Amino acid sequence: MLRLLLFLATNVAVLALFALVIQALGLEEWLASRGVYTDTTALLVFCALFGFAGAFVSLLLSKFMAKMATGTRVIDRPRTPEERWLVETVADLARQAGIGMPEVGIFPARQANAFATGWNRNHALVAVSEGLLERYDREEVRAVLAHEIGHVANGDMVTLTLLQGVLNTFVMFLARILGGIIDRAVFRNEQGHGLGYFLVVMVLQVLFGILASLVVLWFSRWREFRADAAGARLAGRNAMIRALEHLKAETEAHVPGELPETLTAFGISPGWKEGVSRLFMTHPPLEARIQALRRAS
Repeated sequence: MLRLLLFLATNVAVLALFALVIQALGLEEWLASRGVYTDTTALLVFCALFGFAGAFVSLLLSKFMAKMATGTRVIDRPRTPEERWLVETVADLARQAGIGMPEVGIFPARQANAFATGWNRNHALVAVSEGLLERYDREEVRAVLAHEIGHVANGDMVTLTLLQGVLNTFVMFLARILGGIIDRAVFRNEQGHGLGYFLVVMVLQVLFGILASLVVLWFSRWREFRADAAGARLAGRNAMIRALEHLKAETEAHVPGELPETLTAFGISPGWKEGVSRLFMTHPPLEARIQALRRAS
């Protein structure tokens, strides 16, 4: 979850920065004066350049952002038997998966959590929370690490980046097409692009970006099943199931049954809870993941 949320947040920030730079440099006006905005093919190419650039910049920043946001301490030299075991376990799993040795880190959090990120499957970062190490046995921790190594070996971050690049392209493209229409229809601006156009484009990019994130989240949920399968191959199916069952028990013990306050504030009734919450899930329900592993031959 941390990996995906940080990537999405970085991508939004990079796109917003690109939009400000484009406006500050007068690039929108320059392109409009050369007919780019009346040539949809040229506009699509322009949006693709910035859309994919934003996604790949987010990918390149992923390790740095993850370390900064979570307070991850990278283990350069193991200082305790537990840290030594952690590094050796990641090294063994990476060797089995056929990837380069990732950086290994620990971040301060009571919640049982872990993530893997990085621009290259041979230059990744795998980090676990202090809570995971404290409350889970070594077989369960190994299974969680195997799941994260599975994400790296499957190339999930690169695939996610390509998908985000495509979505960024169409977010920027549609925002500018509709922005131009609204600018002329509402603000009566027939020459160039005014401030109204810029504001409309920024708002539409945010709205379309939220819709695009639903596609990314769906993709993320689908990839979790593949990472679970990879974790089962590397650490054993029973260990993977046991780790997920442990996490499920902890989740059920600490998460109340009522709607989150943020949803209640928007007047979403309990009957909508499951449908709405599933759209914004980064992971499939734990029970579904456990059942998928049990059905695997």
